Amino acid sequence: MNPTSVIAANLNPLFFRGCLLLSYLFFINITFSFASAKKYIISGDTSTVYRIRGKVLSNQKPVEFARFALKKTGMNKIISGGLTDTLGNYKLTIKDSGNYSLTVYNIGTDSVSVPFSLALLKDIQLPDIILIQKRNDLSEVVITGKKAYIEHKIDRTTINVGASISNEGVNALEVLRKSPGVTVDANGEVSLRGRSGVLVLIDDKPTYLSSENLATYLKSLPSSLLDKIELMTNPPAKYDGQGGAGVINIKTKKTKVQGFNGSASLSYGQAIYSQTNANVNFNYRVNKVNLFANTGYNSQRSYRRLELQRTYLNESGDIMSVFNQTSYFRPLNRNPNLKMGMDYYLSPRTTLGIVLVGSISNSNDRSPVNSAVYNNNNVLDSTINSDNSTKSKFNNGGVNLNFSHELDTLGKILTFDLDYVKYNTNTDQNFLNNIYRSDSQASAQITSHLPSNISIYSVKSDYVHPLKGKAKLEGGIKSSYVNTDNEANYFNVINNVSTINNDLTNRFQYKENINAAYLNFNKEFKRFSVQTGIRLENTNIKGHQLETEVRKDSLFRQNYFSLFPTAYFSYKLDSAGKNQLNFSFGRRIGRPNYQELNPFVKVIDKYTYFSGNPFLKPQYSYNYDLSYNYKGKFSVSLYYNYTKDIQKEIIQQNDNIFISTVGNIGEEKYFGLYTDLTLNSASWWESNIHGELMNIAYKGQINTVYVDQNKNYFNIRINNQFKLSDTWSAELSGSYISSMLRAGQIIAKPIWDVNAGVQKKVMKNKGAIRLSARDIFHSYLQDGTFINIPNVLSNYKNYMDTQVITIGFNYNFGIMKSKSRRNTAGAESEQNRVKN
Repeated sequence: MNPTSVIAANLNPLFFRGCLLLSYLFFINITFSFASAKKYIISGDTSTVYRIRGKVLSNQKPVEFARFALKKTGMNKIISGGLTDTLGNYKLTIKDSGNYSLTVYNIGTDSVSVPFSLALLKDIQLPDIILIQKRNDLSEVVITGKKAYIEHKIDRTTINVGASISNEGVNALEVLRKSPGVTVDANGEVSLRGRSGVLVLIDDKPTYLSSENLATYLKSLPSSLLDKIELMTNPPAKYDGQGGAGVINIKTKKTKVQGFNGSASLSYGQAIYSQTNANVNFNYRVNKVNLFANTGYNSQRSYRRLELQRTYLNESGDIMSVFNQTSYFRPLNRNPNLKMGMDYYLSPRTTLGIVLVGSISNSNDRSPVNSAVYNNNNVLDSTINSDNSTKSKFNNGGVNLNFSHELDTLGKILTFDLDYVKYNTNTDQNFLNNIYRSDSQASAQITSHLPSNISIYSVKSDYVHPLKGKAKLEGGIKSSYVNTDNEANYFNVINNVSTINNDLTNRFQYKENINAAYLNFNKEFKRFSVQTGIRLENTNIKGHQLETEVRKDSLFRQNYFSLFPTAYFSYKLDSAGKNQLNFSFGRRIGRPNYQELNPFVKVIDKYTYFSGNPFLKPQYSYNYDLSYNYKGKFSVSLYYNYTKDIQKEIIQQNDNIFISTVGNIGEEKYFGLYTDLTLNSASWWESNIHGELMNIAYKGQINTVYVDQNKNYFNIRINNQFKLSDTWSAELSGSYISSMLRAGQIIAKPIWDVNAGVQKKVMKNKGAIRLSARDIFHSYLQDGTFINIPNVLSNYKNYMDTQVITIGFNYNFGIMKSKSRRNTAGAESEQNRVKN
């Protein structure tokens, strides 16, 4: 069946009504736009219409997108205006004769005014307007403060990447790791203010990857590509409701410079094994066409040693047996990725764009596992030596078509996005277990083939309408469709002969349609600002577990509506705005990852399985934030989050096998205090300090145990930046996270780390060489204890290669200038729910 018929058969009728409404709005707005452009021609006496045209030049070259304004002599009111096209041409129509003045403005040049009179001629070609570059006279240089590293806005906190010298010459993951309130664990899982379930976007676009592969991709992006990072614990209604902990939007730099420019970076890191990253980014602009591309390659063999201990008890609390296991993981990952696209400027106000993305992740891992079982007298009963191997390939590719049109010069903008994304995963595993007892020896072998395919279709449109008095209204619609097909094929191997294992073999298909619409309003007063929004989402789900020899065919459906209100209030306590109070509220949803809905049992090793849960319900979060900010240098915030039907990993015991699954365990509450402080101890020394003090509480049913517990934790992060000279800089940073409660079944032990780096600018400051050391004392070890498992005492220790020394080189060629090229897409929340 082709994709079109699949969509037609499964999308909710709201999708088609939405598309019809979108087409109607599109037609009305475009018609209004062109009608407005011709209003002087079609109204009144056409014999008195004057047509004015001309050209704007600078250094004998056309000036594109220069702004011009027309005034009548003796009046300050602007009659008409607009932007020059890509060849520097402008044209306008005037209804009445008289004396006029045309003024042209452009960044980096002095404005020029040209007077002229209208009398008899209907078509007038004005002389070329020559813009002169502004003089950089040293006697007129004014020294101003640099851009703030952290900016607090009414609905987000913005990190200006370039404002920190320690962000030069590093990769995007390190920049994200140092952002206040953001935690990235050793597996690449991103948390915001201590909470996982963050929706991570890049230029408002999907990241395409699981947490682990996202971390690999971010390592391939040099910091020179990044403009800012937006942290939103309560995102506006424009963003999907998905992501209970909020949204992190990583925005990259754009360019409008004519010609060819870009950057390249290369780094080599040494932990237990080596790590390499390479990246090339370029942009080519000529006339109406802008081409851009980024390609990267990451190769890394990582290392982890996991030690598990489980003590099994009877109902009286006496020891029955003890299980010790040591597993070694040494996966080799190779990850090439490519992003490329084109913008075509139909006019100064209209842009068509296409973006293509793709990545391949190849992973090979041979993981030996050594296990020992002791009886109740602590006497060795048996040992198991396992030789486990995994070979996986994860491919994803996507295309985004986008359209943007400015209906006038006042800020009315209509945008449209169409997305298609495809994921393919193939995993082959082999489990060979040799079991040794005092009187016998046995072997058991299982192999598996696990293919998975996910397709995502999305269409959305947004409209921005400025209002009088510093107010603005935004609205939009969106519809998405997801189709997944997952297979689990397991085989028992005896004497090199494979037979199907019907207990583990399965096939699961999942389809999901989400339709959404939103409105957002904001208004600024003298000291008070307000922003409110509402988003409506309709979710339609169909899951199908196909019949096998040991399972019956089963089908389930879910249909529900959700409302997501948001509100933001800001008040300046003084006329200069140095002291400011902010309050925000938002409701969010956390839908399960597609693989978590898959009911398959996945074998990790002989004693550890993972099973999905097709009956998982979405979790809903309510976020409240009250904050005070002083001059952007100091902020303190009280934060409260309540989540019901919280989705957490649940560990169940079946004989000696631990089965991990995900369930709705009850409710979760976060209440805490956050603070950010920027200190300038000297002209060459700046410190950024972030602190958290949090109480986490869980209440609900985990297996047969009712849980009602809470625990305090605190986190402090300090980053010191030293500007040693115009070309030398250094950094010293560290963090500490106290013991904390996770998921109601884990108490994690404290972790801390210290990092340092030094950088030298070279090649006329276009290049930079950086030497850095992460986790210098190898203290970032994630150990902990499992709790609330009936009749089992268990703990774990992780030894990972977080201690890394890296040398890197970054080079920028050409000139990078900011531009608002739209590089967005509409399938971001759906793609962030894909794991591999």
